Amino acid sequence: MSGPNAAWQRALEATAAIGRNPLDTLPAVLAATAEARGDAAALLSDRERLSYRDLACRADRYARWALRHGVVRGEVVWLLMANRPEYVALWLGITRVGGVVALANTHLVGDSLLHSLTLVAPRHVIVGAELAGAFAAIRPRLDPAIRCWIEGGDGLVPLDGAADGGADALAPAPPPSLADTALLIYTSGTTGPPKAARVSHFRLMQWSHWFAGLMAVRPDDRMYNCLPLYHSVGGVVATGATLVGGGAVVVRERFSARRFWSEVAEWECTLFQYIGELCRYLVQSPPHPLETAHRLRLCCGNGLRAEVWEPFRERFRIPQIIEFYAATEGTFSLYNCDGTPGSIGRIPPFLAHRFPVALVRFDSEAGEPLRGADGFCVRCAEGETGEAIARLEGRGFEGYTDAAASERKILRSVFAAGDAWYRTGDLMRRDARGNFYFVDRVGDTYRWKGENVSTLEVAAALEACPGVGDAAVYGVAVPHHDGRAGMAAIVADAAFDLGRLRRHLAARLPAYAWPMFLRLCDGIELTGTFKPQKHRLAQQGYDPRQIADRLYVNDAAAGAFVPLDAALYEAIQSGRRRL
Repeated sequence: MSGPNAAWQRALEATAAIGRNPLDTLPAVLAATAEARGDAAALLSDRERLSYRDLACRADRYARWALRHGVVRGEVVWLLMANRPEYVALWLGITRVGGVVALANTHLVGDSLLHSLTLVAPRHVIVGAELAGAFAAIRPRLDPAIRCWIEGGDGLVPLDGAADGGADALAPAPPPSLADTALLIYTSGTTGPPKAARVSHFRLMQWSHWFAGLMAVRPDDRMYNCLPLYHSVGGVVATGATLVGGGAVVVRERFSARRFWSEVAEWECTLFQYIGELCRYLVQSPPHPLETAHRLRLCCGNGLRAEVWEPFRERFRIPQIIEFYAATEGTFSLYNCDGTPGSIGRIPPFLAHRFPVALVRFDSEAGEPLRGADGFCVRCAEGETGEAIARLEGRGFEGYTDAAASERKILRSVFAAGDAWYRTGDLMRRDARGNFYFVDRVGDTYRWKGENVSTLEVAAALEACPGVGDAAVYGVAVPHHDGRAGMAAIVADAAFDLGRLRRHLAARLPAYAWPMFLRLCDGIELTGTFKPQKHRLAQQGYDPRQIADRLYVNDAAAGAFVPLDAALYEAIQSGRRRL
């Protein structure tokens, strides 16, 4: 098999043996790999460098810690630590003896951080020394029975200064099986506060080996990984795939567009795991002397928009891009192995029976898939946008720690009475060749003037306008109007001009999709995975009495974006001024 299908074939071969021995989990496999790879580099950073043997020894140390302190099979240990090699060793060790590690978002503080912890009810909490301050702010509100530990590079030390207090003798513990939960990874789902998604040992194996096959990872490969280790892509896909392939992972604490090409060249990286926003930042950055003097042979990731794809590939001379679609809690994935710009992937005909996926029409008013007169969902026609769903079968949906939230992700009696499908919460379209294209999140699409508006489509149009460096688009409720009006937070430079923006939008978007409100700001706050904090922006709304940034409203009669002052705001709120 040749061409793009060869990557699929490699992935299938790499995952074919998973399940034959239910005790062959990722921690066990990597321990065995250490026997073969020995002193070969495994995890690299400025702070420390771990060989495969070092990684196995560190993981063993944490496994013994878990046993000594009575961490039983299925018990949760909450981990709050910045990106560094020790992070990987820690969760590998604890999960190897049956513990479940919850990977906390390092950007959270206060109530959000406390919610992350209480959601999973841990008996032990491990905090990296670099985040001790953020944790100290919530510690007085924790259950006193929770044991808190600090990790500063010399192992785990009780945060209260008391003696370790663990049992002298290590109680024997049966190893976990593939069916057991290994990690809890937080995800926003479609709506509401973050949820803790269950990730079994089976899925850790599946993700790691599938991507190792897809990327054809070799022992001489080095993966540049600046994505958060608390996330499934940075923490499992990039790391696990490289390690099972015998390569090395360069772990960076965070992404820096200014240092990116210097570091890729310095570490002689051959692979790069991206999130689309990182590629856009690189394209928008000034020329770098090393931006083509690299050894990258492949970039793999998700969220690379069509308008960024070719500029990124051509400017930086990237030999191959593998774009994929997946969700931490999801039951299926899509892969673009043939380099079609903007596509999130397709399902080859020879695998269609293994990946039962459908697009169904979506009712944005009800927030649910549309059902026909017979009560069943309506499949989308070619090129039509709808919500992607996947039939539940086999291992199915592992869900969240919250049973009610898990149930909300399941759609029942879809095409036949009693059938069950997983809801992605993502709107997509599919072309004649079977390529899927991401349109928007269900929660991000809003309805205005009787039309569905994609926030990503509007943001892409805004970002293509000269003078616009970054844009986040979201819907805001306006009294006396149905649906939600579009609003855009824009980071602009000296070349930005409101008149030019109107002309630019007129050439690219229908009038109903234009943002009604503009907010010109110095920067847009991002999540840990480089996505704009649109929920927070939407909550802040467009009140000039509460927002210091410059605000404008689209005045159709005047044919201009006009300043939004307190008087105009009151007129809109009272209904005296219609949009």
